[in-house]
Amino acid sequence: MKKYIVTTALAMGILSACPLAHAQLDQILKKAEDAAKSANIGSRGLSNDKIVAGLKQALSVSTGKAVAATGKPDGFLKNEAIKILLPEKLRTQGNGMRLMGMGSPMDELEVGMNRAAEQATPKAKQIFLNAVTRMSFDDARKILASNDTAATEYFKKQSSGELTAAFAPIVHQSMENVGVVRQYNQILKTSAAAPLLGSQKLNLDNYVVEKTLDGLLLMLGEEEKKIRHNPAAQTTALLKEVFGKKL
Repeated sequence: MKKYIVTTALAMGILSACPLAHAQLDQILKKAEDAAKSANIGSRGLSNDKIVAGLKQALSVSTGKAVAATGKPDGFLKNEAIKILLPEKLRTQGNGMRLMGMGSPMDELEVGMNRAAEQATPKAKQIFLNAVTRMSFDDARKILASNDTAATEYFKKQSSGELTAAFAPIVHQSMENVGVVRQYNQILKTSAAAPLLGSQKLNLDNYVVEKTLDGLLLMLGEEEKKIRHNPAAQTTALLKEVFGKKL
């Protein structure tokens, strides 16, 4: 603050001595203000290492909780916010197909897709943590000072392609294990379904991967909000210190 006062005084002296310095005054004062603000931020004592460590710990905790909530029986199926519904074209024709006796296969298909997501989700934890290790300090500081789901949005923007590519074989295998593809193909081959669905065929792998990642990101975003705003969710001293400060 002392430097700010001295700089301001010098600027005023320049102005009185030389009217042409008017154009430079705003710039001088702006630089002085910025310096004062920077000094004030620094005085609150969060080092670069602590900011990065705090954010990475928060993301580790958030990821663990999101995976625990989704990677279990009914983690997707009984959570209306992330439940994977039948593909739109099946839902659109659902009533007609049920009248034709296709209700049970459709229900089994929906359950199977959610079971596949629940089996695959735990494998995503390490993928998210690997993305955290690549995060720069500048990224971490911006995320910490930004909106309530900035870290989740960062993952979605920076790593969605990589996550999808890594997650796809896991989802595919899980879907094979629970019989999703077989159930879907049986529906398509049924004479009752053919007139309603036509010749179109959905890539179920892509559909379930997309919905699984959407659901996991949604849950991760909810956990991120809790750590930012709920002291009870700041379960370590580092989290309390980092997220208790407004950078």
